[in-house]
Amino acid sequence: MTAPRDGVALLFVGARQVVTCAGPARARRGTEMRDAAIRTGIAVLVRDGRVATLGDERDLRSSAPDATVVDCAGGVLTPGFVDSHTHALFGRPRFEEQELRAAGVPYMEIARRGGGIHASVRDLRARDEDDLVALARPRLRRLAASGITTVEIKSGYGLTLDDELKSLRAIRRLAAGLPLRIVPTFLGAHEIPIEYRERADGRAEYVELLVREMIPRVAAEGLARFADVFCEPGVYTVEESRRVLQAARAHGLALKLHADELEGGGGAELAAALGATSADHLAAISDAGIAALARSETVATLLPATMVFLGRTRQAPARALVDGGAAVALATDFNPGTSPTTSFPLLLTLGVSQLKLSVAEALVAATVNGAAALAIATETGQIAPGFSGDLALHDVKDVRELPYWFGEHRCTRSWVRGKPCHQYDLPVS
Repeated sequence: MTAPRDGVALLFVGARQVVTCAGPARARRGTEMRDAAIRTGIAVLVRDGRVATLGDERDLRSSAPDATVVDCAGGVLTPGFVDSHTHALFGRPRFEEQELRAAGVPYMEIARRGGGIHASVRDLRARDEDDLVALARPRLRRLAASGITTVEIKSGYGLTLDDELKSLRAIRRLAAGLPLRIVPTFLGAHEIPIEYRERADGRAEYVELLVREMIPRVAAEGLARFADVFCEPGVYTVEESRRVLQAARAHGLALKLHADELEGGGGAELAAALGATSADHLAAISDAGIAALARSETVATLLPATMVFLGRTRQAPARALVDGGAAVALATDFNPGTSPTTSFPLLLTLGVSQLKLSVAEALVAATVNGAAALAIATETGQIAPGFSGDLALHDVKDVRELPYWFGEHRCTRSWVRGKPCHQYDLPVS
């Protein structure tokens, strides 16, 4: 299908189900997550890149005779998925670490030996911006092929001022050149670089570099919307994380945290106390952390593929978070070491089978709450009047098939702002 001209309407007809996720333009909490607002027998009109109305096909054809008709052929139309946590800008994959973990070498021990994040840091520092853009582009297209229309991308494999700026500039180029909606996050606090770990006062020196040089420069160039910190025992302490995030907020950046991934350390409580937009991972969150997130506006972003790939049996306590009243989102954590997946349908499967979410809860987590985790819930995540025309069409008869077909991509087409993002012409059967 050719791209619509500016001002030209799209009329989506023939969908067996339209999963609207319609409702308040904010994170959905607790029982609010149980309703994905699935409708049948309706058409959707998108005009000037935004959803104009939903209703009877004949009425919409009559009211918009100029619209380009998109025949959904009995498939399921959903909001485009929002992948609110990725590390999609990296160099080489780290496949050798999978065997080390299988042999019983712990994640933090691999990092201590110079593997893990440190390996990706060495690799990225040796590459130029053009190389990073060229490597990331096909990976992002694979993410789009799974139904994702919005993706967050973090820096964090540079860990010097120049390499972090290089990474964020590459992300800015990708955002300008691809149809995906891309949200950039500064993650200079992804690790303490090895060269600083080897010095007596190195940790304090690197935190000072983040606060005094990196964050002001990133903010001055407008290269990121968020700042993130890996708040985890053995990485950044709660107090170090607090200092970095407070500096980021002072420079106009919104806040995210990697929190309580492998060990509980108070990261979730810090996220809630600071009013962070999201706290991510949370496999080792405490009861106090769950209660803190439930009382806050912070979205709990869960990354179940990471724990599966690491061979961990413990997942984030999604049911306790949802039942306690927290807002839960799902994201891929796509990265070269611990979650090398571009499959959002796999996330839906794990959300249901491992996190014990209902299909409706998983869909809300993948759309509305993913958007809230990026502070864009007023813009995308719903098929409702006024929202961006970010849609995905899937080769299934019932939306419950999306998590059922384990590991399969059933997205045949997607649109961002009413313009084509992904297309794979597979007849609906």
